[in-house]
This record gives sequence, C-alpha cells and structure tokens, in this order.
Amino acid sequence: MIKIKNLHKQYNDIVAIKNISFEVQEGDILGLLGPNGAGKSTTISILGGIIQNYRGEVEAFGKNLSKNKKEIKRKIGVVPQDIIIFHDLTARENLEYFGSLYGLKGKELKKHVDETLAFIGLEKVAKRLPKTFSGGMKRRLNIGCAIVHEPKLIILDEPTVGIDAQSRNHILESIRLLHKRGATIIYTSHYMEEIESICDRILIIDKGEIIEQGTTEELLDQYNQNVCYRFTLNKVGNKALVSDLKKKELVESCFCQEENIEIVCKDAGCALQEIIETIEKNGFRYHTINSKKNNLEDIFLQLTGRTLRD
Repeated sequence: MIKIKNLHKQYNDIVAIKNISFEVQEGDILGLLGPNGAGKSTTISILGGIIQNYRGEVEAFGKNLSKNKKEIKRKIGVVPQDIIIFHDLTARENLEYFGSLYGLKGKELKKHVDETLAFIGLEKVAKRLPKTFSGGMKRRLNIGCAIVHEPKLIILDEPTVGIDAQSRNHILESIRLLHKRGATIIYTSHYMEEIESICDRILIIDKGEIIEQGTTEELLDQYNQNVCYRFTLNKVGNKALVSDLKKKELVESCFCQEENIEIVCKDAGCALQEIIETIEKNGFRYHTINSKKNNLEDIFLQLTGRTLRD
C-alpha cells in the first residue's frame, strides 16, 4: 500500500525526517509513535500530499506520489489533529462539501453523506451547526469529513485528543469497523493503550529516525524479557543512587522521582539482590517493592526517554 525509501525532510537547519524507510502493507493498522517533534506530523503531511518538497521515494498504491498526487489523494483520507470542519455549515453540509471535493455528486453524494452520518452517529443532528456540538461530536464529524469518499487508506493524527470516554470508545470501534471493511490505517496517538488495543504493527520514530518497529506482539515479547522493579524509598532519591544502579551490568535503565525509583533489569532473579544491596549502600531503605512486565508505554519511555519535550 505504501513504500517509503530514504525519506528526508529538512526545514533550514532543522532535520525533521532523516532518511527513513518503511512499508505499510494493505490491511495494516500501523501505529506511528514518537515524542513531540519526532517527525510524525511531517511524515503524515508528506503522505497526505500536503508537503511536496522532500528527498526520497514515496509510493502509494504502486505509484509514485509526486507524479500521481491527484489520483492518489482521492484514495486517501486524512484526519488531522486540528479540527478542520466549518462551524457555520451544518454537519450534513460539511460532509457534502468535503465529499464534493473528492468528485462525489448527486445521488452518489447523498448516499455517501447519509451513510457517513449514520457511521459517525450524527444522523439525528445532521441539520445542526457544529459550533453547538460537544468536543466528541466535533471529532466524529472531523473523521466523517475524511472518510465520506470511502478512502482505501486512512491516516488519523491523534483523533481522540480531549474527548470524553464514550466518544473515544465510539471512535476506536469505528476504526476497527473501517479496518474490517477493508481500509488500511495509519494511526498516531499519545494514548499508548489505544495503540496497543487497535494496532497490529508499530513504528516508533524519534528525532526524525526510526528507532524500533515490529508487530505489537513482537515488541511486547522482545521487551518483556526484562522486568521493571518499582521501589518506594524512605526518602527522596538522589543522582548518586541512580548513577550507581545504572553501572550494574543487569540494569537496563533507572528513573527516580521523589521517593519512587523505577529500575528495568535484564534478569529478574539475579538483579534484585544486587539492586537492594546498592540501595542500602547508598544510605536508603525501601518501604515497598513491586514488579511488573512492560506494557507499550514502558517500552516507549525506555526507547525515547522520560525527559519532557517542547
């Protein structure tokens, strides 16, 4: 469905994407993950035909994107993070407008609009203006405008930001149904439980480069060979303790916040006693200790770090 080879995009001195290569197979739900500024939005904008000046090769549906942009864009639906609906047009009029941009008209346009209104759960408010809608309703209409022409490839950029649990559940169920109907989907979100729930493949980028990729099961299996210990100490931890723990051969990573310290180890049994001894040698005691296997968020933080991004 999508083939990207040595894709590179630079804004003056800032490299947004650095020679990345990957493929999206037909029928995939690909989770595209990365911290702020990682290059996700630039990648999506290139695939959606919004950004045109880049280096590298991009193919969609077996054709070069730059040479067949108009034809390819008709087969793609892009749901941006920012809501792009017209607030002074009714929900139906919004869908009619976006459907007409993709060449739909007459009875065919009406059929697509009616089906989309039912799909996004807004058929009863089709004549209302979106400025009267809740945040979740606006998000659903935003999705409807991108799928009214029944695209074969759907790109969703954080479609559940800032909405209630019911609307989020409706959107996720809708994505599963779109996939069941044959759509290939690229999905970005900062909600790792969403990615883990609906995506069958994951690609993680940071600083414009791919740092990990694979099926959800492969990543969880690979990184769950480690174990994460969480200690509650008797006082606030310090840099010396973290530094000493990181020097241990079996310690993969260590993070301290106030009295809590989190340590990821390669070998659970062998590492635990050594960790406890290091904590005590640094003048600390621990009140509680818990262990758990990594979920996708743990893996993401291990790969990209815990430092805040601008």
